[in-house]
Amino acid sequence: MQWIWENKNWPNFEYDSSKLVELENEFLQNSGKIIGIISHIQPNDIENLKIEILTQEAVSSSGIEGEILQRESVQSSIRKHLGLKTDYIKIPANAAGVSEMMVDVHLKFDQTLAHQTFFEWHKMLMNGRRDIEVIGNYRQHIEPMQIVSGNLNAPKVYYEAPPSAVVKSEMEQFINWYLENISNSEKYSFIEFVGIAHLVFEIIHPFEDGNGRLGRALVEKAISQKLKTPTLNSFSKVIELNKKEYYEALQSSNFSLNIDKWLLFFGKKILESQEYTIKLIEFIIAKTKFFIKFNSSLNERQLKVLLRVFEEGIVGFKGGLSAANYKTICGTSSATATRDLQELVSINALTKTGELKHTRYHINFENLESFFML
Repeated sequence: MQWIWENKNWPNFEYDSSKLVELENEFLQNSGKIIGIISHIQPNDIENLKIEILTQEAVSSSGIEGEILQRESVQSSIRKHLGLKTDYIKIPANAAGVSEMMVDVHLKFDQTLAHQTFFEWHKMLMNGRRDIEVIGNYRQHIEPMQIVSGNLNAPKVYYEAPPSAVVKSEMEQFINWYLENISNSEKYSFIEFVGIAHLVFEIIHPFEDGNGRLGRALVEKAISQKLKTPTLNSFSKVIELNKKEYYEALQSSNFSLNIDKWLLFFGKKILESQEYTIKLIEFIIAKTKFFIKFNSSLNERQLKVLLRVFEEGIVGFKGGLSAANYKTICGTSSATATRDLQELVSINALTKTGELKHTRYHINFENLESFFML
């Protein structure tokens, strides 16, 4: 059976545009909604939102590839590359690299896509790597670029990319297509254009390593360029939560030029990423309101714990904050933890559920007016 790039009609894809109309309309509505919300929040909240989403996306995109990064290191590096104050902690090379790339994608969204764009991203992403033969250029090895699983004795080949010898010409064709259609709203809808761009990049698989993260960075750039404004999306976060389905959707196009399954999956996940972003914006605004309301009433321990709880983001502490969590975070006694938590409940900063060892505490958003903005 031929791989998709071996088909004589490659890369002339087949798909039913009518299946994407509803998703496209919702995507455009959400895009306007996000831009509108951001335009009405304080500059400091915008900065916090930018840091939060870029950190989230860097951590999630790496997590999809099985690379676990410390959120604190990534966030510190994001702040540094945005020219903001940091705590000067020592940052691992991989965290610094992906952080630099994410900031570059965001700040330089309007720069014309070129081979050099990908080369620079690859250099950033491969920061500190000594096991990669070619960094900052397309792969050049003779061996097939394969995606495999299973043991070494009986590997299963899920996909084989075009040989290195044709990668440069494939990328040339791809970049020309991208530049010709980035401003063309008649031939491709948003979802079609960005979905095809991501798919083609992953099919070519032009680098020795990092293709998944680079392909998802391309999604962010393409959306921002199409909207003509730097956007903040949670695409990698949503894909991380649906990793198996993501790979299955990509693999559905390994042999066939019909990409209906991929585009439907991609469109739905782009919408989910927008919805997640909207919730994150609401969360960050609520966090600001929370500390404006309660900061003067908090002791040092309570402030430290609450900041740590908010670091968990929208999901929060799994099952809620316990007294044991509180003790661990601020290094205090059981009696002090219990007293501090009771005080937080009494001022309506936290709500309490359960009894005895099952007691859990949650941030009380209900008394913050307009927390749920939509």
